[in-house]
Amino acid sequence: MLPPPHRLSDLDSRSLERVLPRRPLLILPVGALEAHGPHLPLGADLIQAEATADALAERLDALVAPGLAYGVCPGTRRFPGSVSRSLEGLSREVREILGEFFRQGFRRVLVLSGHGDSGHMAALREGARQAAEDHPGLAVAALCDYEFVYELRGTLSPAEDGHGGLLETSRVLALAPALVGSERPRATSRHPRSRVAPLDPAEWPESVQGDTAQASPELGRTIQEHVLARLLRTVEDALPPAGGA
Repeated sequence: MLPPPHRLSDLDSRSLERVLPRRPLLILPVGALEAHGPHLPLGADLIQAEATADALAERLDALVAPGLAYGVCPGTRRFPGSVSRSLEGLSREVREILGEFFRQGFRRVLVLSGHGDSGHMAALREGARQAAEDHPGLAVAALCDYEFVYELRGTLSPAEDGHGGLLETSRVLALAPALVGSERPRATSRHPRSRVAPLDPAEWPESVQGDTAQASPELGRTIQEHVLARLLRTVEDALPPAGGA
């Protein structure tokens, strides 16, 4: 017998109605459509967020909402396929969606992003904050799982590894290997982090930060287990069930 579905979009209305009285955790994955070099798919961020949400839901008996596919990604806008939306638009969408989930009966929501742009995360957190203010009783946490992936920089990867680099390539190899191309680029950005200006092609010629030559699905699985362990502790601390049960 197959286990009950944990993706909200796979449930029928009456099945959801039966589940809601126990007030399960709801996970909202968020990604971005943006370039990740010549080897990773444009949807890599959402692919990772949804796969991680599915795995977390199985461990926590949670539900997973349909993901938000478009994010704030100004740094990669000049590369083919990158679509960047406004901070205000993303924040407003998150606020409205969380309000609707509250109306349905959800009281604990994890907004889980696979995309870590600072403006993108600020928009998610502001939308979540406003939704919690609008609806007392709604508990929301918003984070990017790359906060945990990048804890491994300096041990499992060089300290300067980043976007589309060794860690991310390995992770996508573990989660969606059929979508990873054969190229293994090496690229670094020379754009000062403190400077607010469009990236110059000479400073960042490819949408990759790091050397992907040693990427492997085995490394990706190690990364993913670390992420899931950190997420389990985060949910336990930030979104405990009512009464702490």
